[in-house]
Amino acid sequence: MWMIHNANHIRPSRDGIKVGGHQASCASVATLMTALYFDVLKPQDRVAVKPHASPIFHAIQYMMGRQDQSALERFRSLGGAQSYPSRTKDRDEVDFSTGSVGLGVAMTLFASMVQDYVRLHHLIQDQGLQQQPAGRMISIMGDAELDEGNIYEAMLEGWKYDVRNLWWVIDYNRQSLDGVVSDGLFQKIRQFFGTVDWNVNMLKYGKKLQRVFELPGGEALENWIDECPNDLYSALTFKGQSGGEGSWREHLKRDLHGVKGIKAILDDHDDHALHELMTNLAGHDMEAVLDAFHGVKDDSPQCFIAYTVKGFNTPLAGHKDNHAGLMTPDQMEMFRSHMGVPEGGEWDPFAHLEMPKEEVRDYIAGVSFNRGGSRIHQADKVELPDSLAIKKQSRTSTQQAFGAVLNELARGNSALASRLVTTSPDVTVSTNLGPWVNQRGIFSLDMRNDVFRDEKVASAQKWLRHGGGQHFELGIAESNLFIMLAALGLSGPLFGTRLLPVGTLYDPFIQRGLDSLNYACYQGARFMVVATPSGISLAPEGGAHQSVSTPLIGMGQPGLTSFEPAYTDELAEIMGWGFAHMQADDGGAVYLRLSTRPLEQPERSITADLREDIVSGGYWLREPGQDAPAVIVFTGAVAPEVLQACEMLEEELPGVGVLAVTSADRLYSGWQARIRRPDLPKSHLEKLMGELGPEVRIVTVQDGHPATLSWIGSALGRRLFPLGVTGFGQSGDLPDLYQTHGIDAEAIMDAVAAACVDTARGTPMAL
Repeated sequence: MWMIHNANHIRPSRDGIKVGGHQASCASVATLMTALYFDVLKPQDRVAVKPHASPIFHAIQYMMGRQDQSALERFRSLGGAQSYPSRTKDRDEVDFSTGSVGLGVAMTLFASMVQDYVRLHHLIQDQGLQQQPAGRMISIMGDAELDEGNIYEAMLEGWKYDVRNLWWVIDYNRQSLDGVVSDGLFQKIRQFFGTVDWNVNMLKYGKKLQRVFELPGGEALENWIDECPNDLYSALTFKGQSGGEGSWREHLKRDLHGVKGIKAILDDHDDHALHELMTNLAGHDMEAVLDAFHGVKDDSPQCFIAYTVKGFNTPLAGHKDNHAGLMTPDQMEMFRSHMGVPEGGEWDPFAHLEMPKEEVRDYIAGVSFNRGGSRIHQADKVELPDSLAIKKQSRTSTQQAFGAVLNELARGNSALASRLVTTSPDVTVSTNLGPWVNQRGIFSLDMRNDVFRDEKVASAQKWLRHGGGQHFELGIAESNLFIMLAALGLSGPLFGTRLLPVGTLYDPFIQRGLDSLNYACYQGARFMVVATPSGISLAPEGGAHQSVSTPLIGMGQPGLTSFEPAYTDELAEIMGWGFAHMQADDGGAVYLRLSTRPLEQPERSITADLREDIVSGGYWLREPGQDAPAVIVFTGAVAPEVLQACEMLEEELPGVGVLAVTSADRLYSGWQARIRRPDLPKSHLEKLMGELGPEVRIVTVQDGHPATLSWIGSALGRRLFPLGVTGFGQSGDLPDLYQTHGIDAEAIMDAVAAACVDTARGTPMAL
């Protein structure tokens, strides 16, 4: 509480903006988190703390010596403890980042699946870790997080994979950001979890109330509380906490008038004691909480619905507006006194405890969770081949080439092949993962044969499910795909063994899972996402399956490096670079935007220089002539139209150069780095195009939004003519769609001609 108060009321503010910090949301989980961290958790357990409980998480780590005071003093400021728990920004070893509600919850489910995977594959290198019991993946969540649909998508996937060692602890304070949740919600929650075979543990009443319920009149009191609407209970709690303790008595005397035993119960409690009794919910009763947690005797998934009061034991308790509310300085002074913290001792981690400090320190040093040193494991890097084998074909697509690379890897027993894990949301076959899965199998806790194969029914797919399988077949839920990739991509720090996950999906549906993709990258997860088919080049499928803005997502998403190769030999080099980048200290995730359009492949050998150009973002497919009037910069599947336009222009405008951009993202990042640090060596874009004469015009072409490449004009200080797709696609064939959207050979030729006319006149000219 003091951490939040200091940030909002004491620390100087330079911008006048409220800092915030969710005091009420912290108060509701205080008992639950104390029980977990100071008693229940083992070193191998992993926890996703609800976003708004970040301050209490940092306070616990501070008491354990895993966080320093300066970070608390700078809560929500640069370099301090983060507003929401962050794996990459916080110093106190957060297991799972949270912030976008619901995603951290689902992350624990997929992390449990990954734990099963590494254990069944015997991949844990540290013998001490291998011999430990499996860790529990635990989420402490707010009840309002259950409004997020991604949680239910994840629960279905967990049911399919028989998820184990998973605990979800619901802080059921019956309040959300804007108000009080609907009455009876817990019944629906119980039904949802029961449907997918979870064990549901109700923590409703504390020990005080349980004892009173055994007295004459106690049953009627229990029924009154059960039937009390959430908003009324919250209002009475606030009134009781803020001095109107008699409000409970008034309602109970009126509503339970004449019930035998009620008068005796009320007479046994003064107004203050009655308020404490009526708010003695199990989520705030340490004995009840520990009984529930220690009562779990198996590894089946557990849901704990813990009734709590939002803002419990603070002046904010129960008020429907308390979510973003802060205690005033006067309220904080009263709270400090109530908690027994001496003035000036607010940062002392033990000032409020009625025990000798040394005794407390010794206890905290000895709790199981705090004994293991660093909880972030260092995993060895996976050895990579010098190059990825790919069978050359004269005409093929990048999607087919992707499948061929994995198929070749699947034939061998290389270190890379053993650590590759693939996953896809029900599009495994249509994204060319089928050959890999045929050879490596689908991961499953139990053995299941391919019934079609057993019954001798012809099928191209032979999908055997077993503990050694290397593919996770997911349902049609892109959110699940990206959280699965996040969990697989953090296997090293979480479980001590590195995996190299590859996920496939249809390119337009990146947008459906974009929040989860952002979440995965924010955590620093390392994975390769292969999105295909891309753009309107998927002509007959129509606008619903054609992507426009995904190249901009690839460029704009932090922690993700995007590529869009045109040719298969480029793809092989990029994939090799990608697997190395996924393991680099300064690396990250990789996004490949591929196409189903077959292209004639160039006859060439990949030299060291060409390899470096390809992975750096671009190379000259056709060097500009000495007096070249223009260059065409393109990316991806439109290569044939670009080359055709050059041939059509050759007689009147000879020497037009063609720059193949394999990664607009890498070119852009290099340019931006030079803007920030002009003393750095020239960027790759400058090396490629910096020597062009001032009169040379640039035309860019992309099966995607033209802004992906149009920034090149600014980078080089030149006038640029961008072509691309800015509207929804539709069904058709390639000639019709390319012409409709102005990226066919004729449109490219016209753009080059117009640019050159503009150069000759020396005047601006809009296409």
